[in-house]
Amino acid sequence: MREKIRGGGEERIFTIPLRDVKKAPRWKRSNRAMAEIREYLMRHTKAEDVILGATINEKVWGRGAQKPPSKIRVRVTEEEDIIRAELIE
Repeated sequence: MREKIRGGGEERIFTIPLRDVKKAPRWKRSNRAMAEIREYLMRHTKAEDVILGATINEKVWGRGAQKPPSKIRVRVTEEEDIIRAELIE
């Protein structure tokens, strides 16, 4: 789903699966989840610069380092070469 936004960029919604994070050691799972989110967005938007919002960080770390969510929905806005992601919900 792509929508044009005011600045000439695009806005998309992604559901990012984080089930592979469970393969990491227990105490590193939220760290790995943040890295997975960034890698997923870089792969799907073909951008180098990805800025994750504070709401994503709070959602992933909300239950501690050992229990990140199994999936997360984000709204991505593209402005030139910069990708900004914010949590939906």
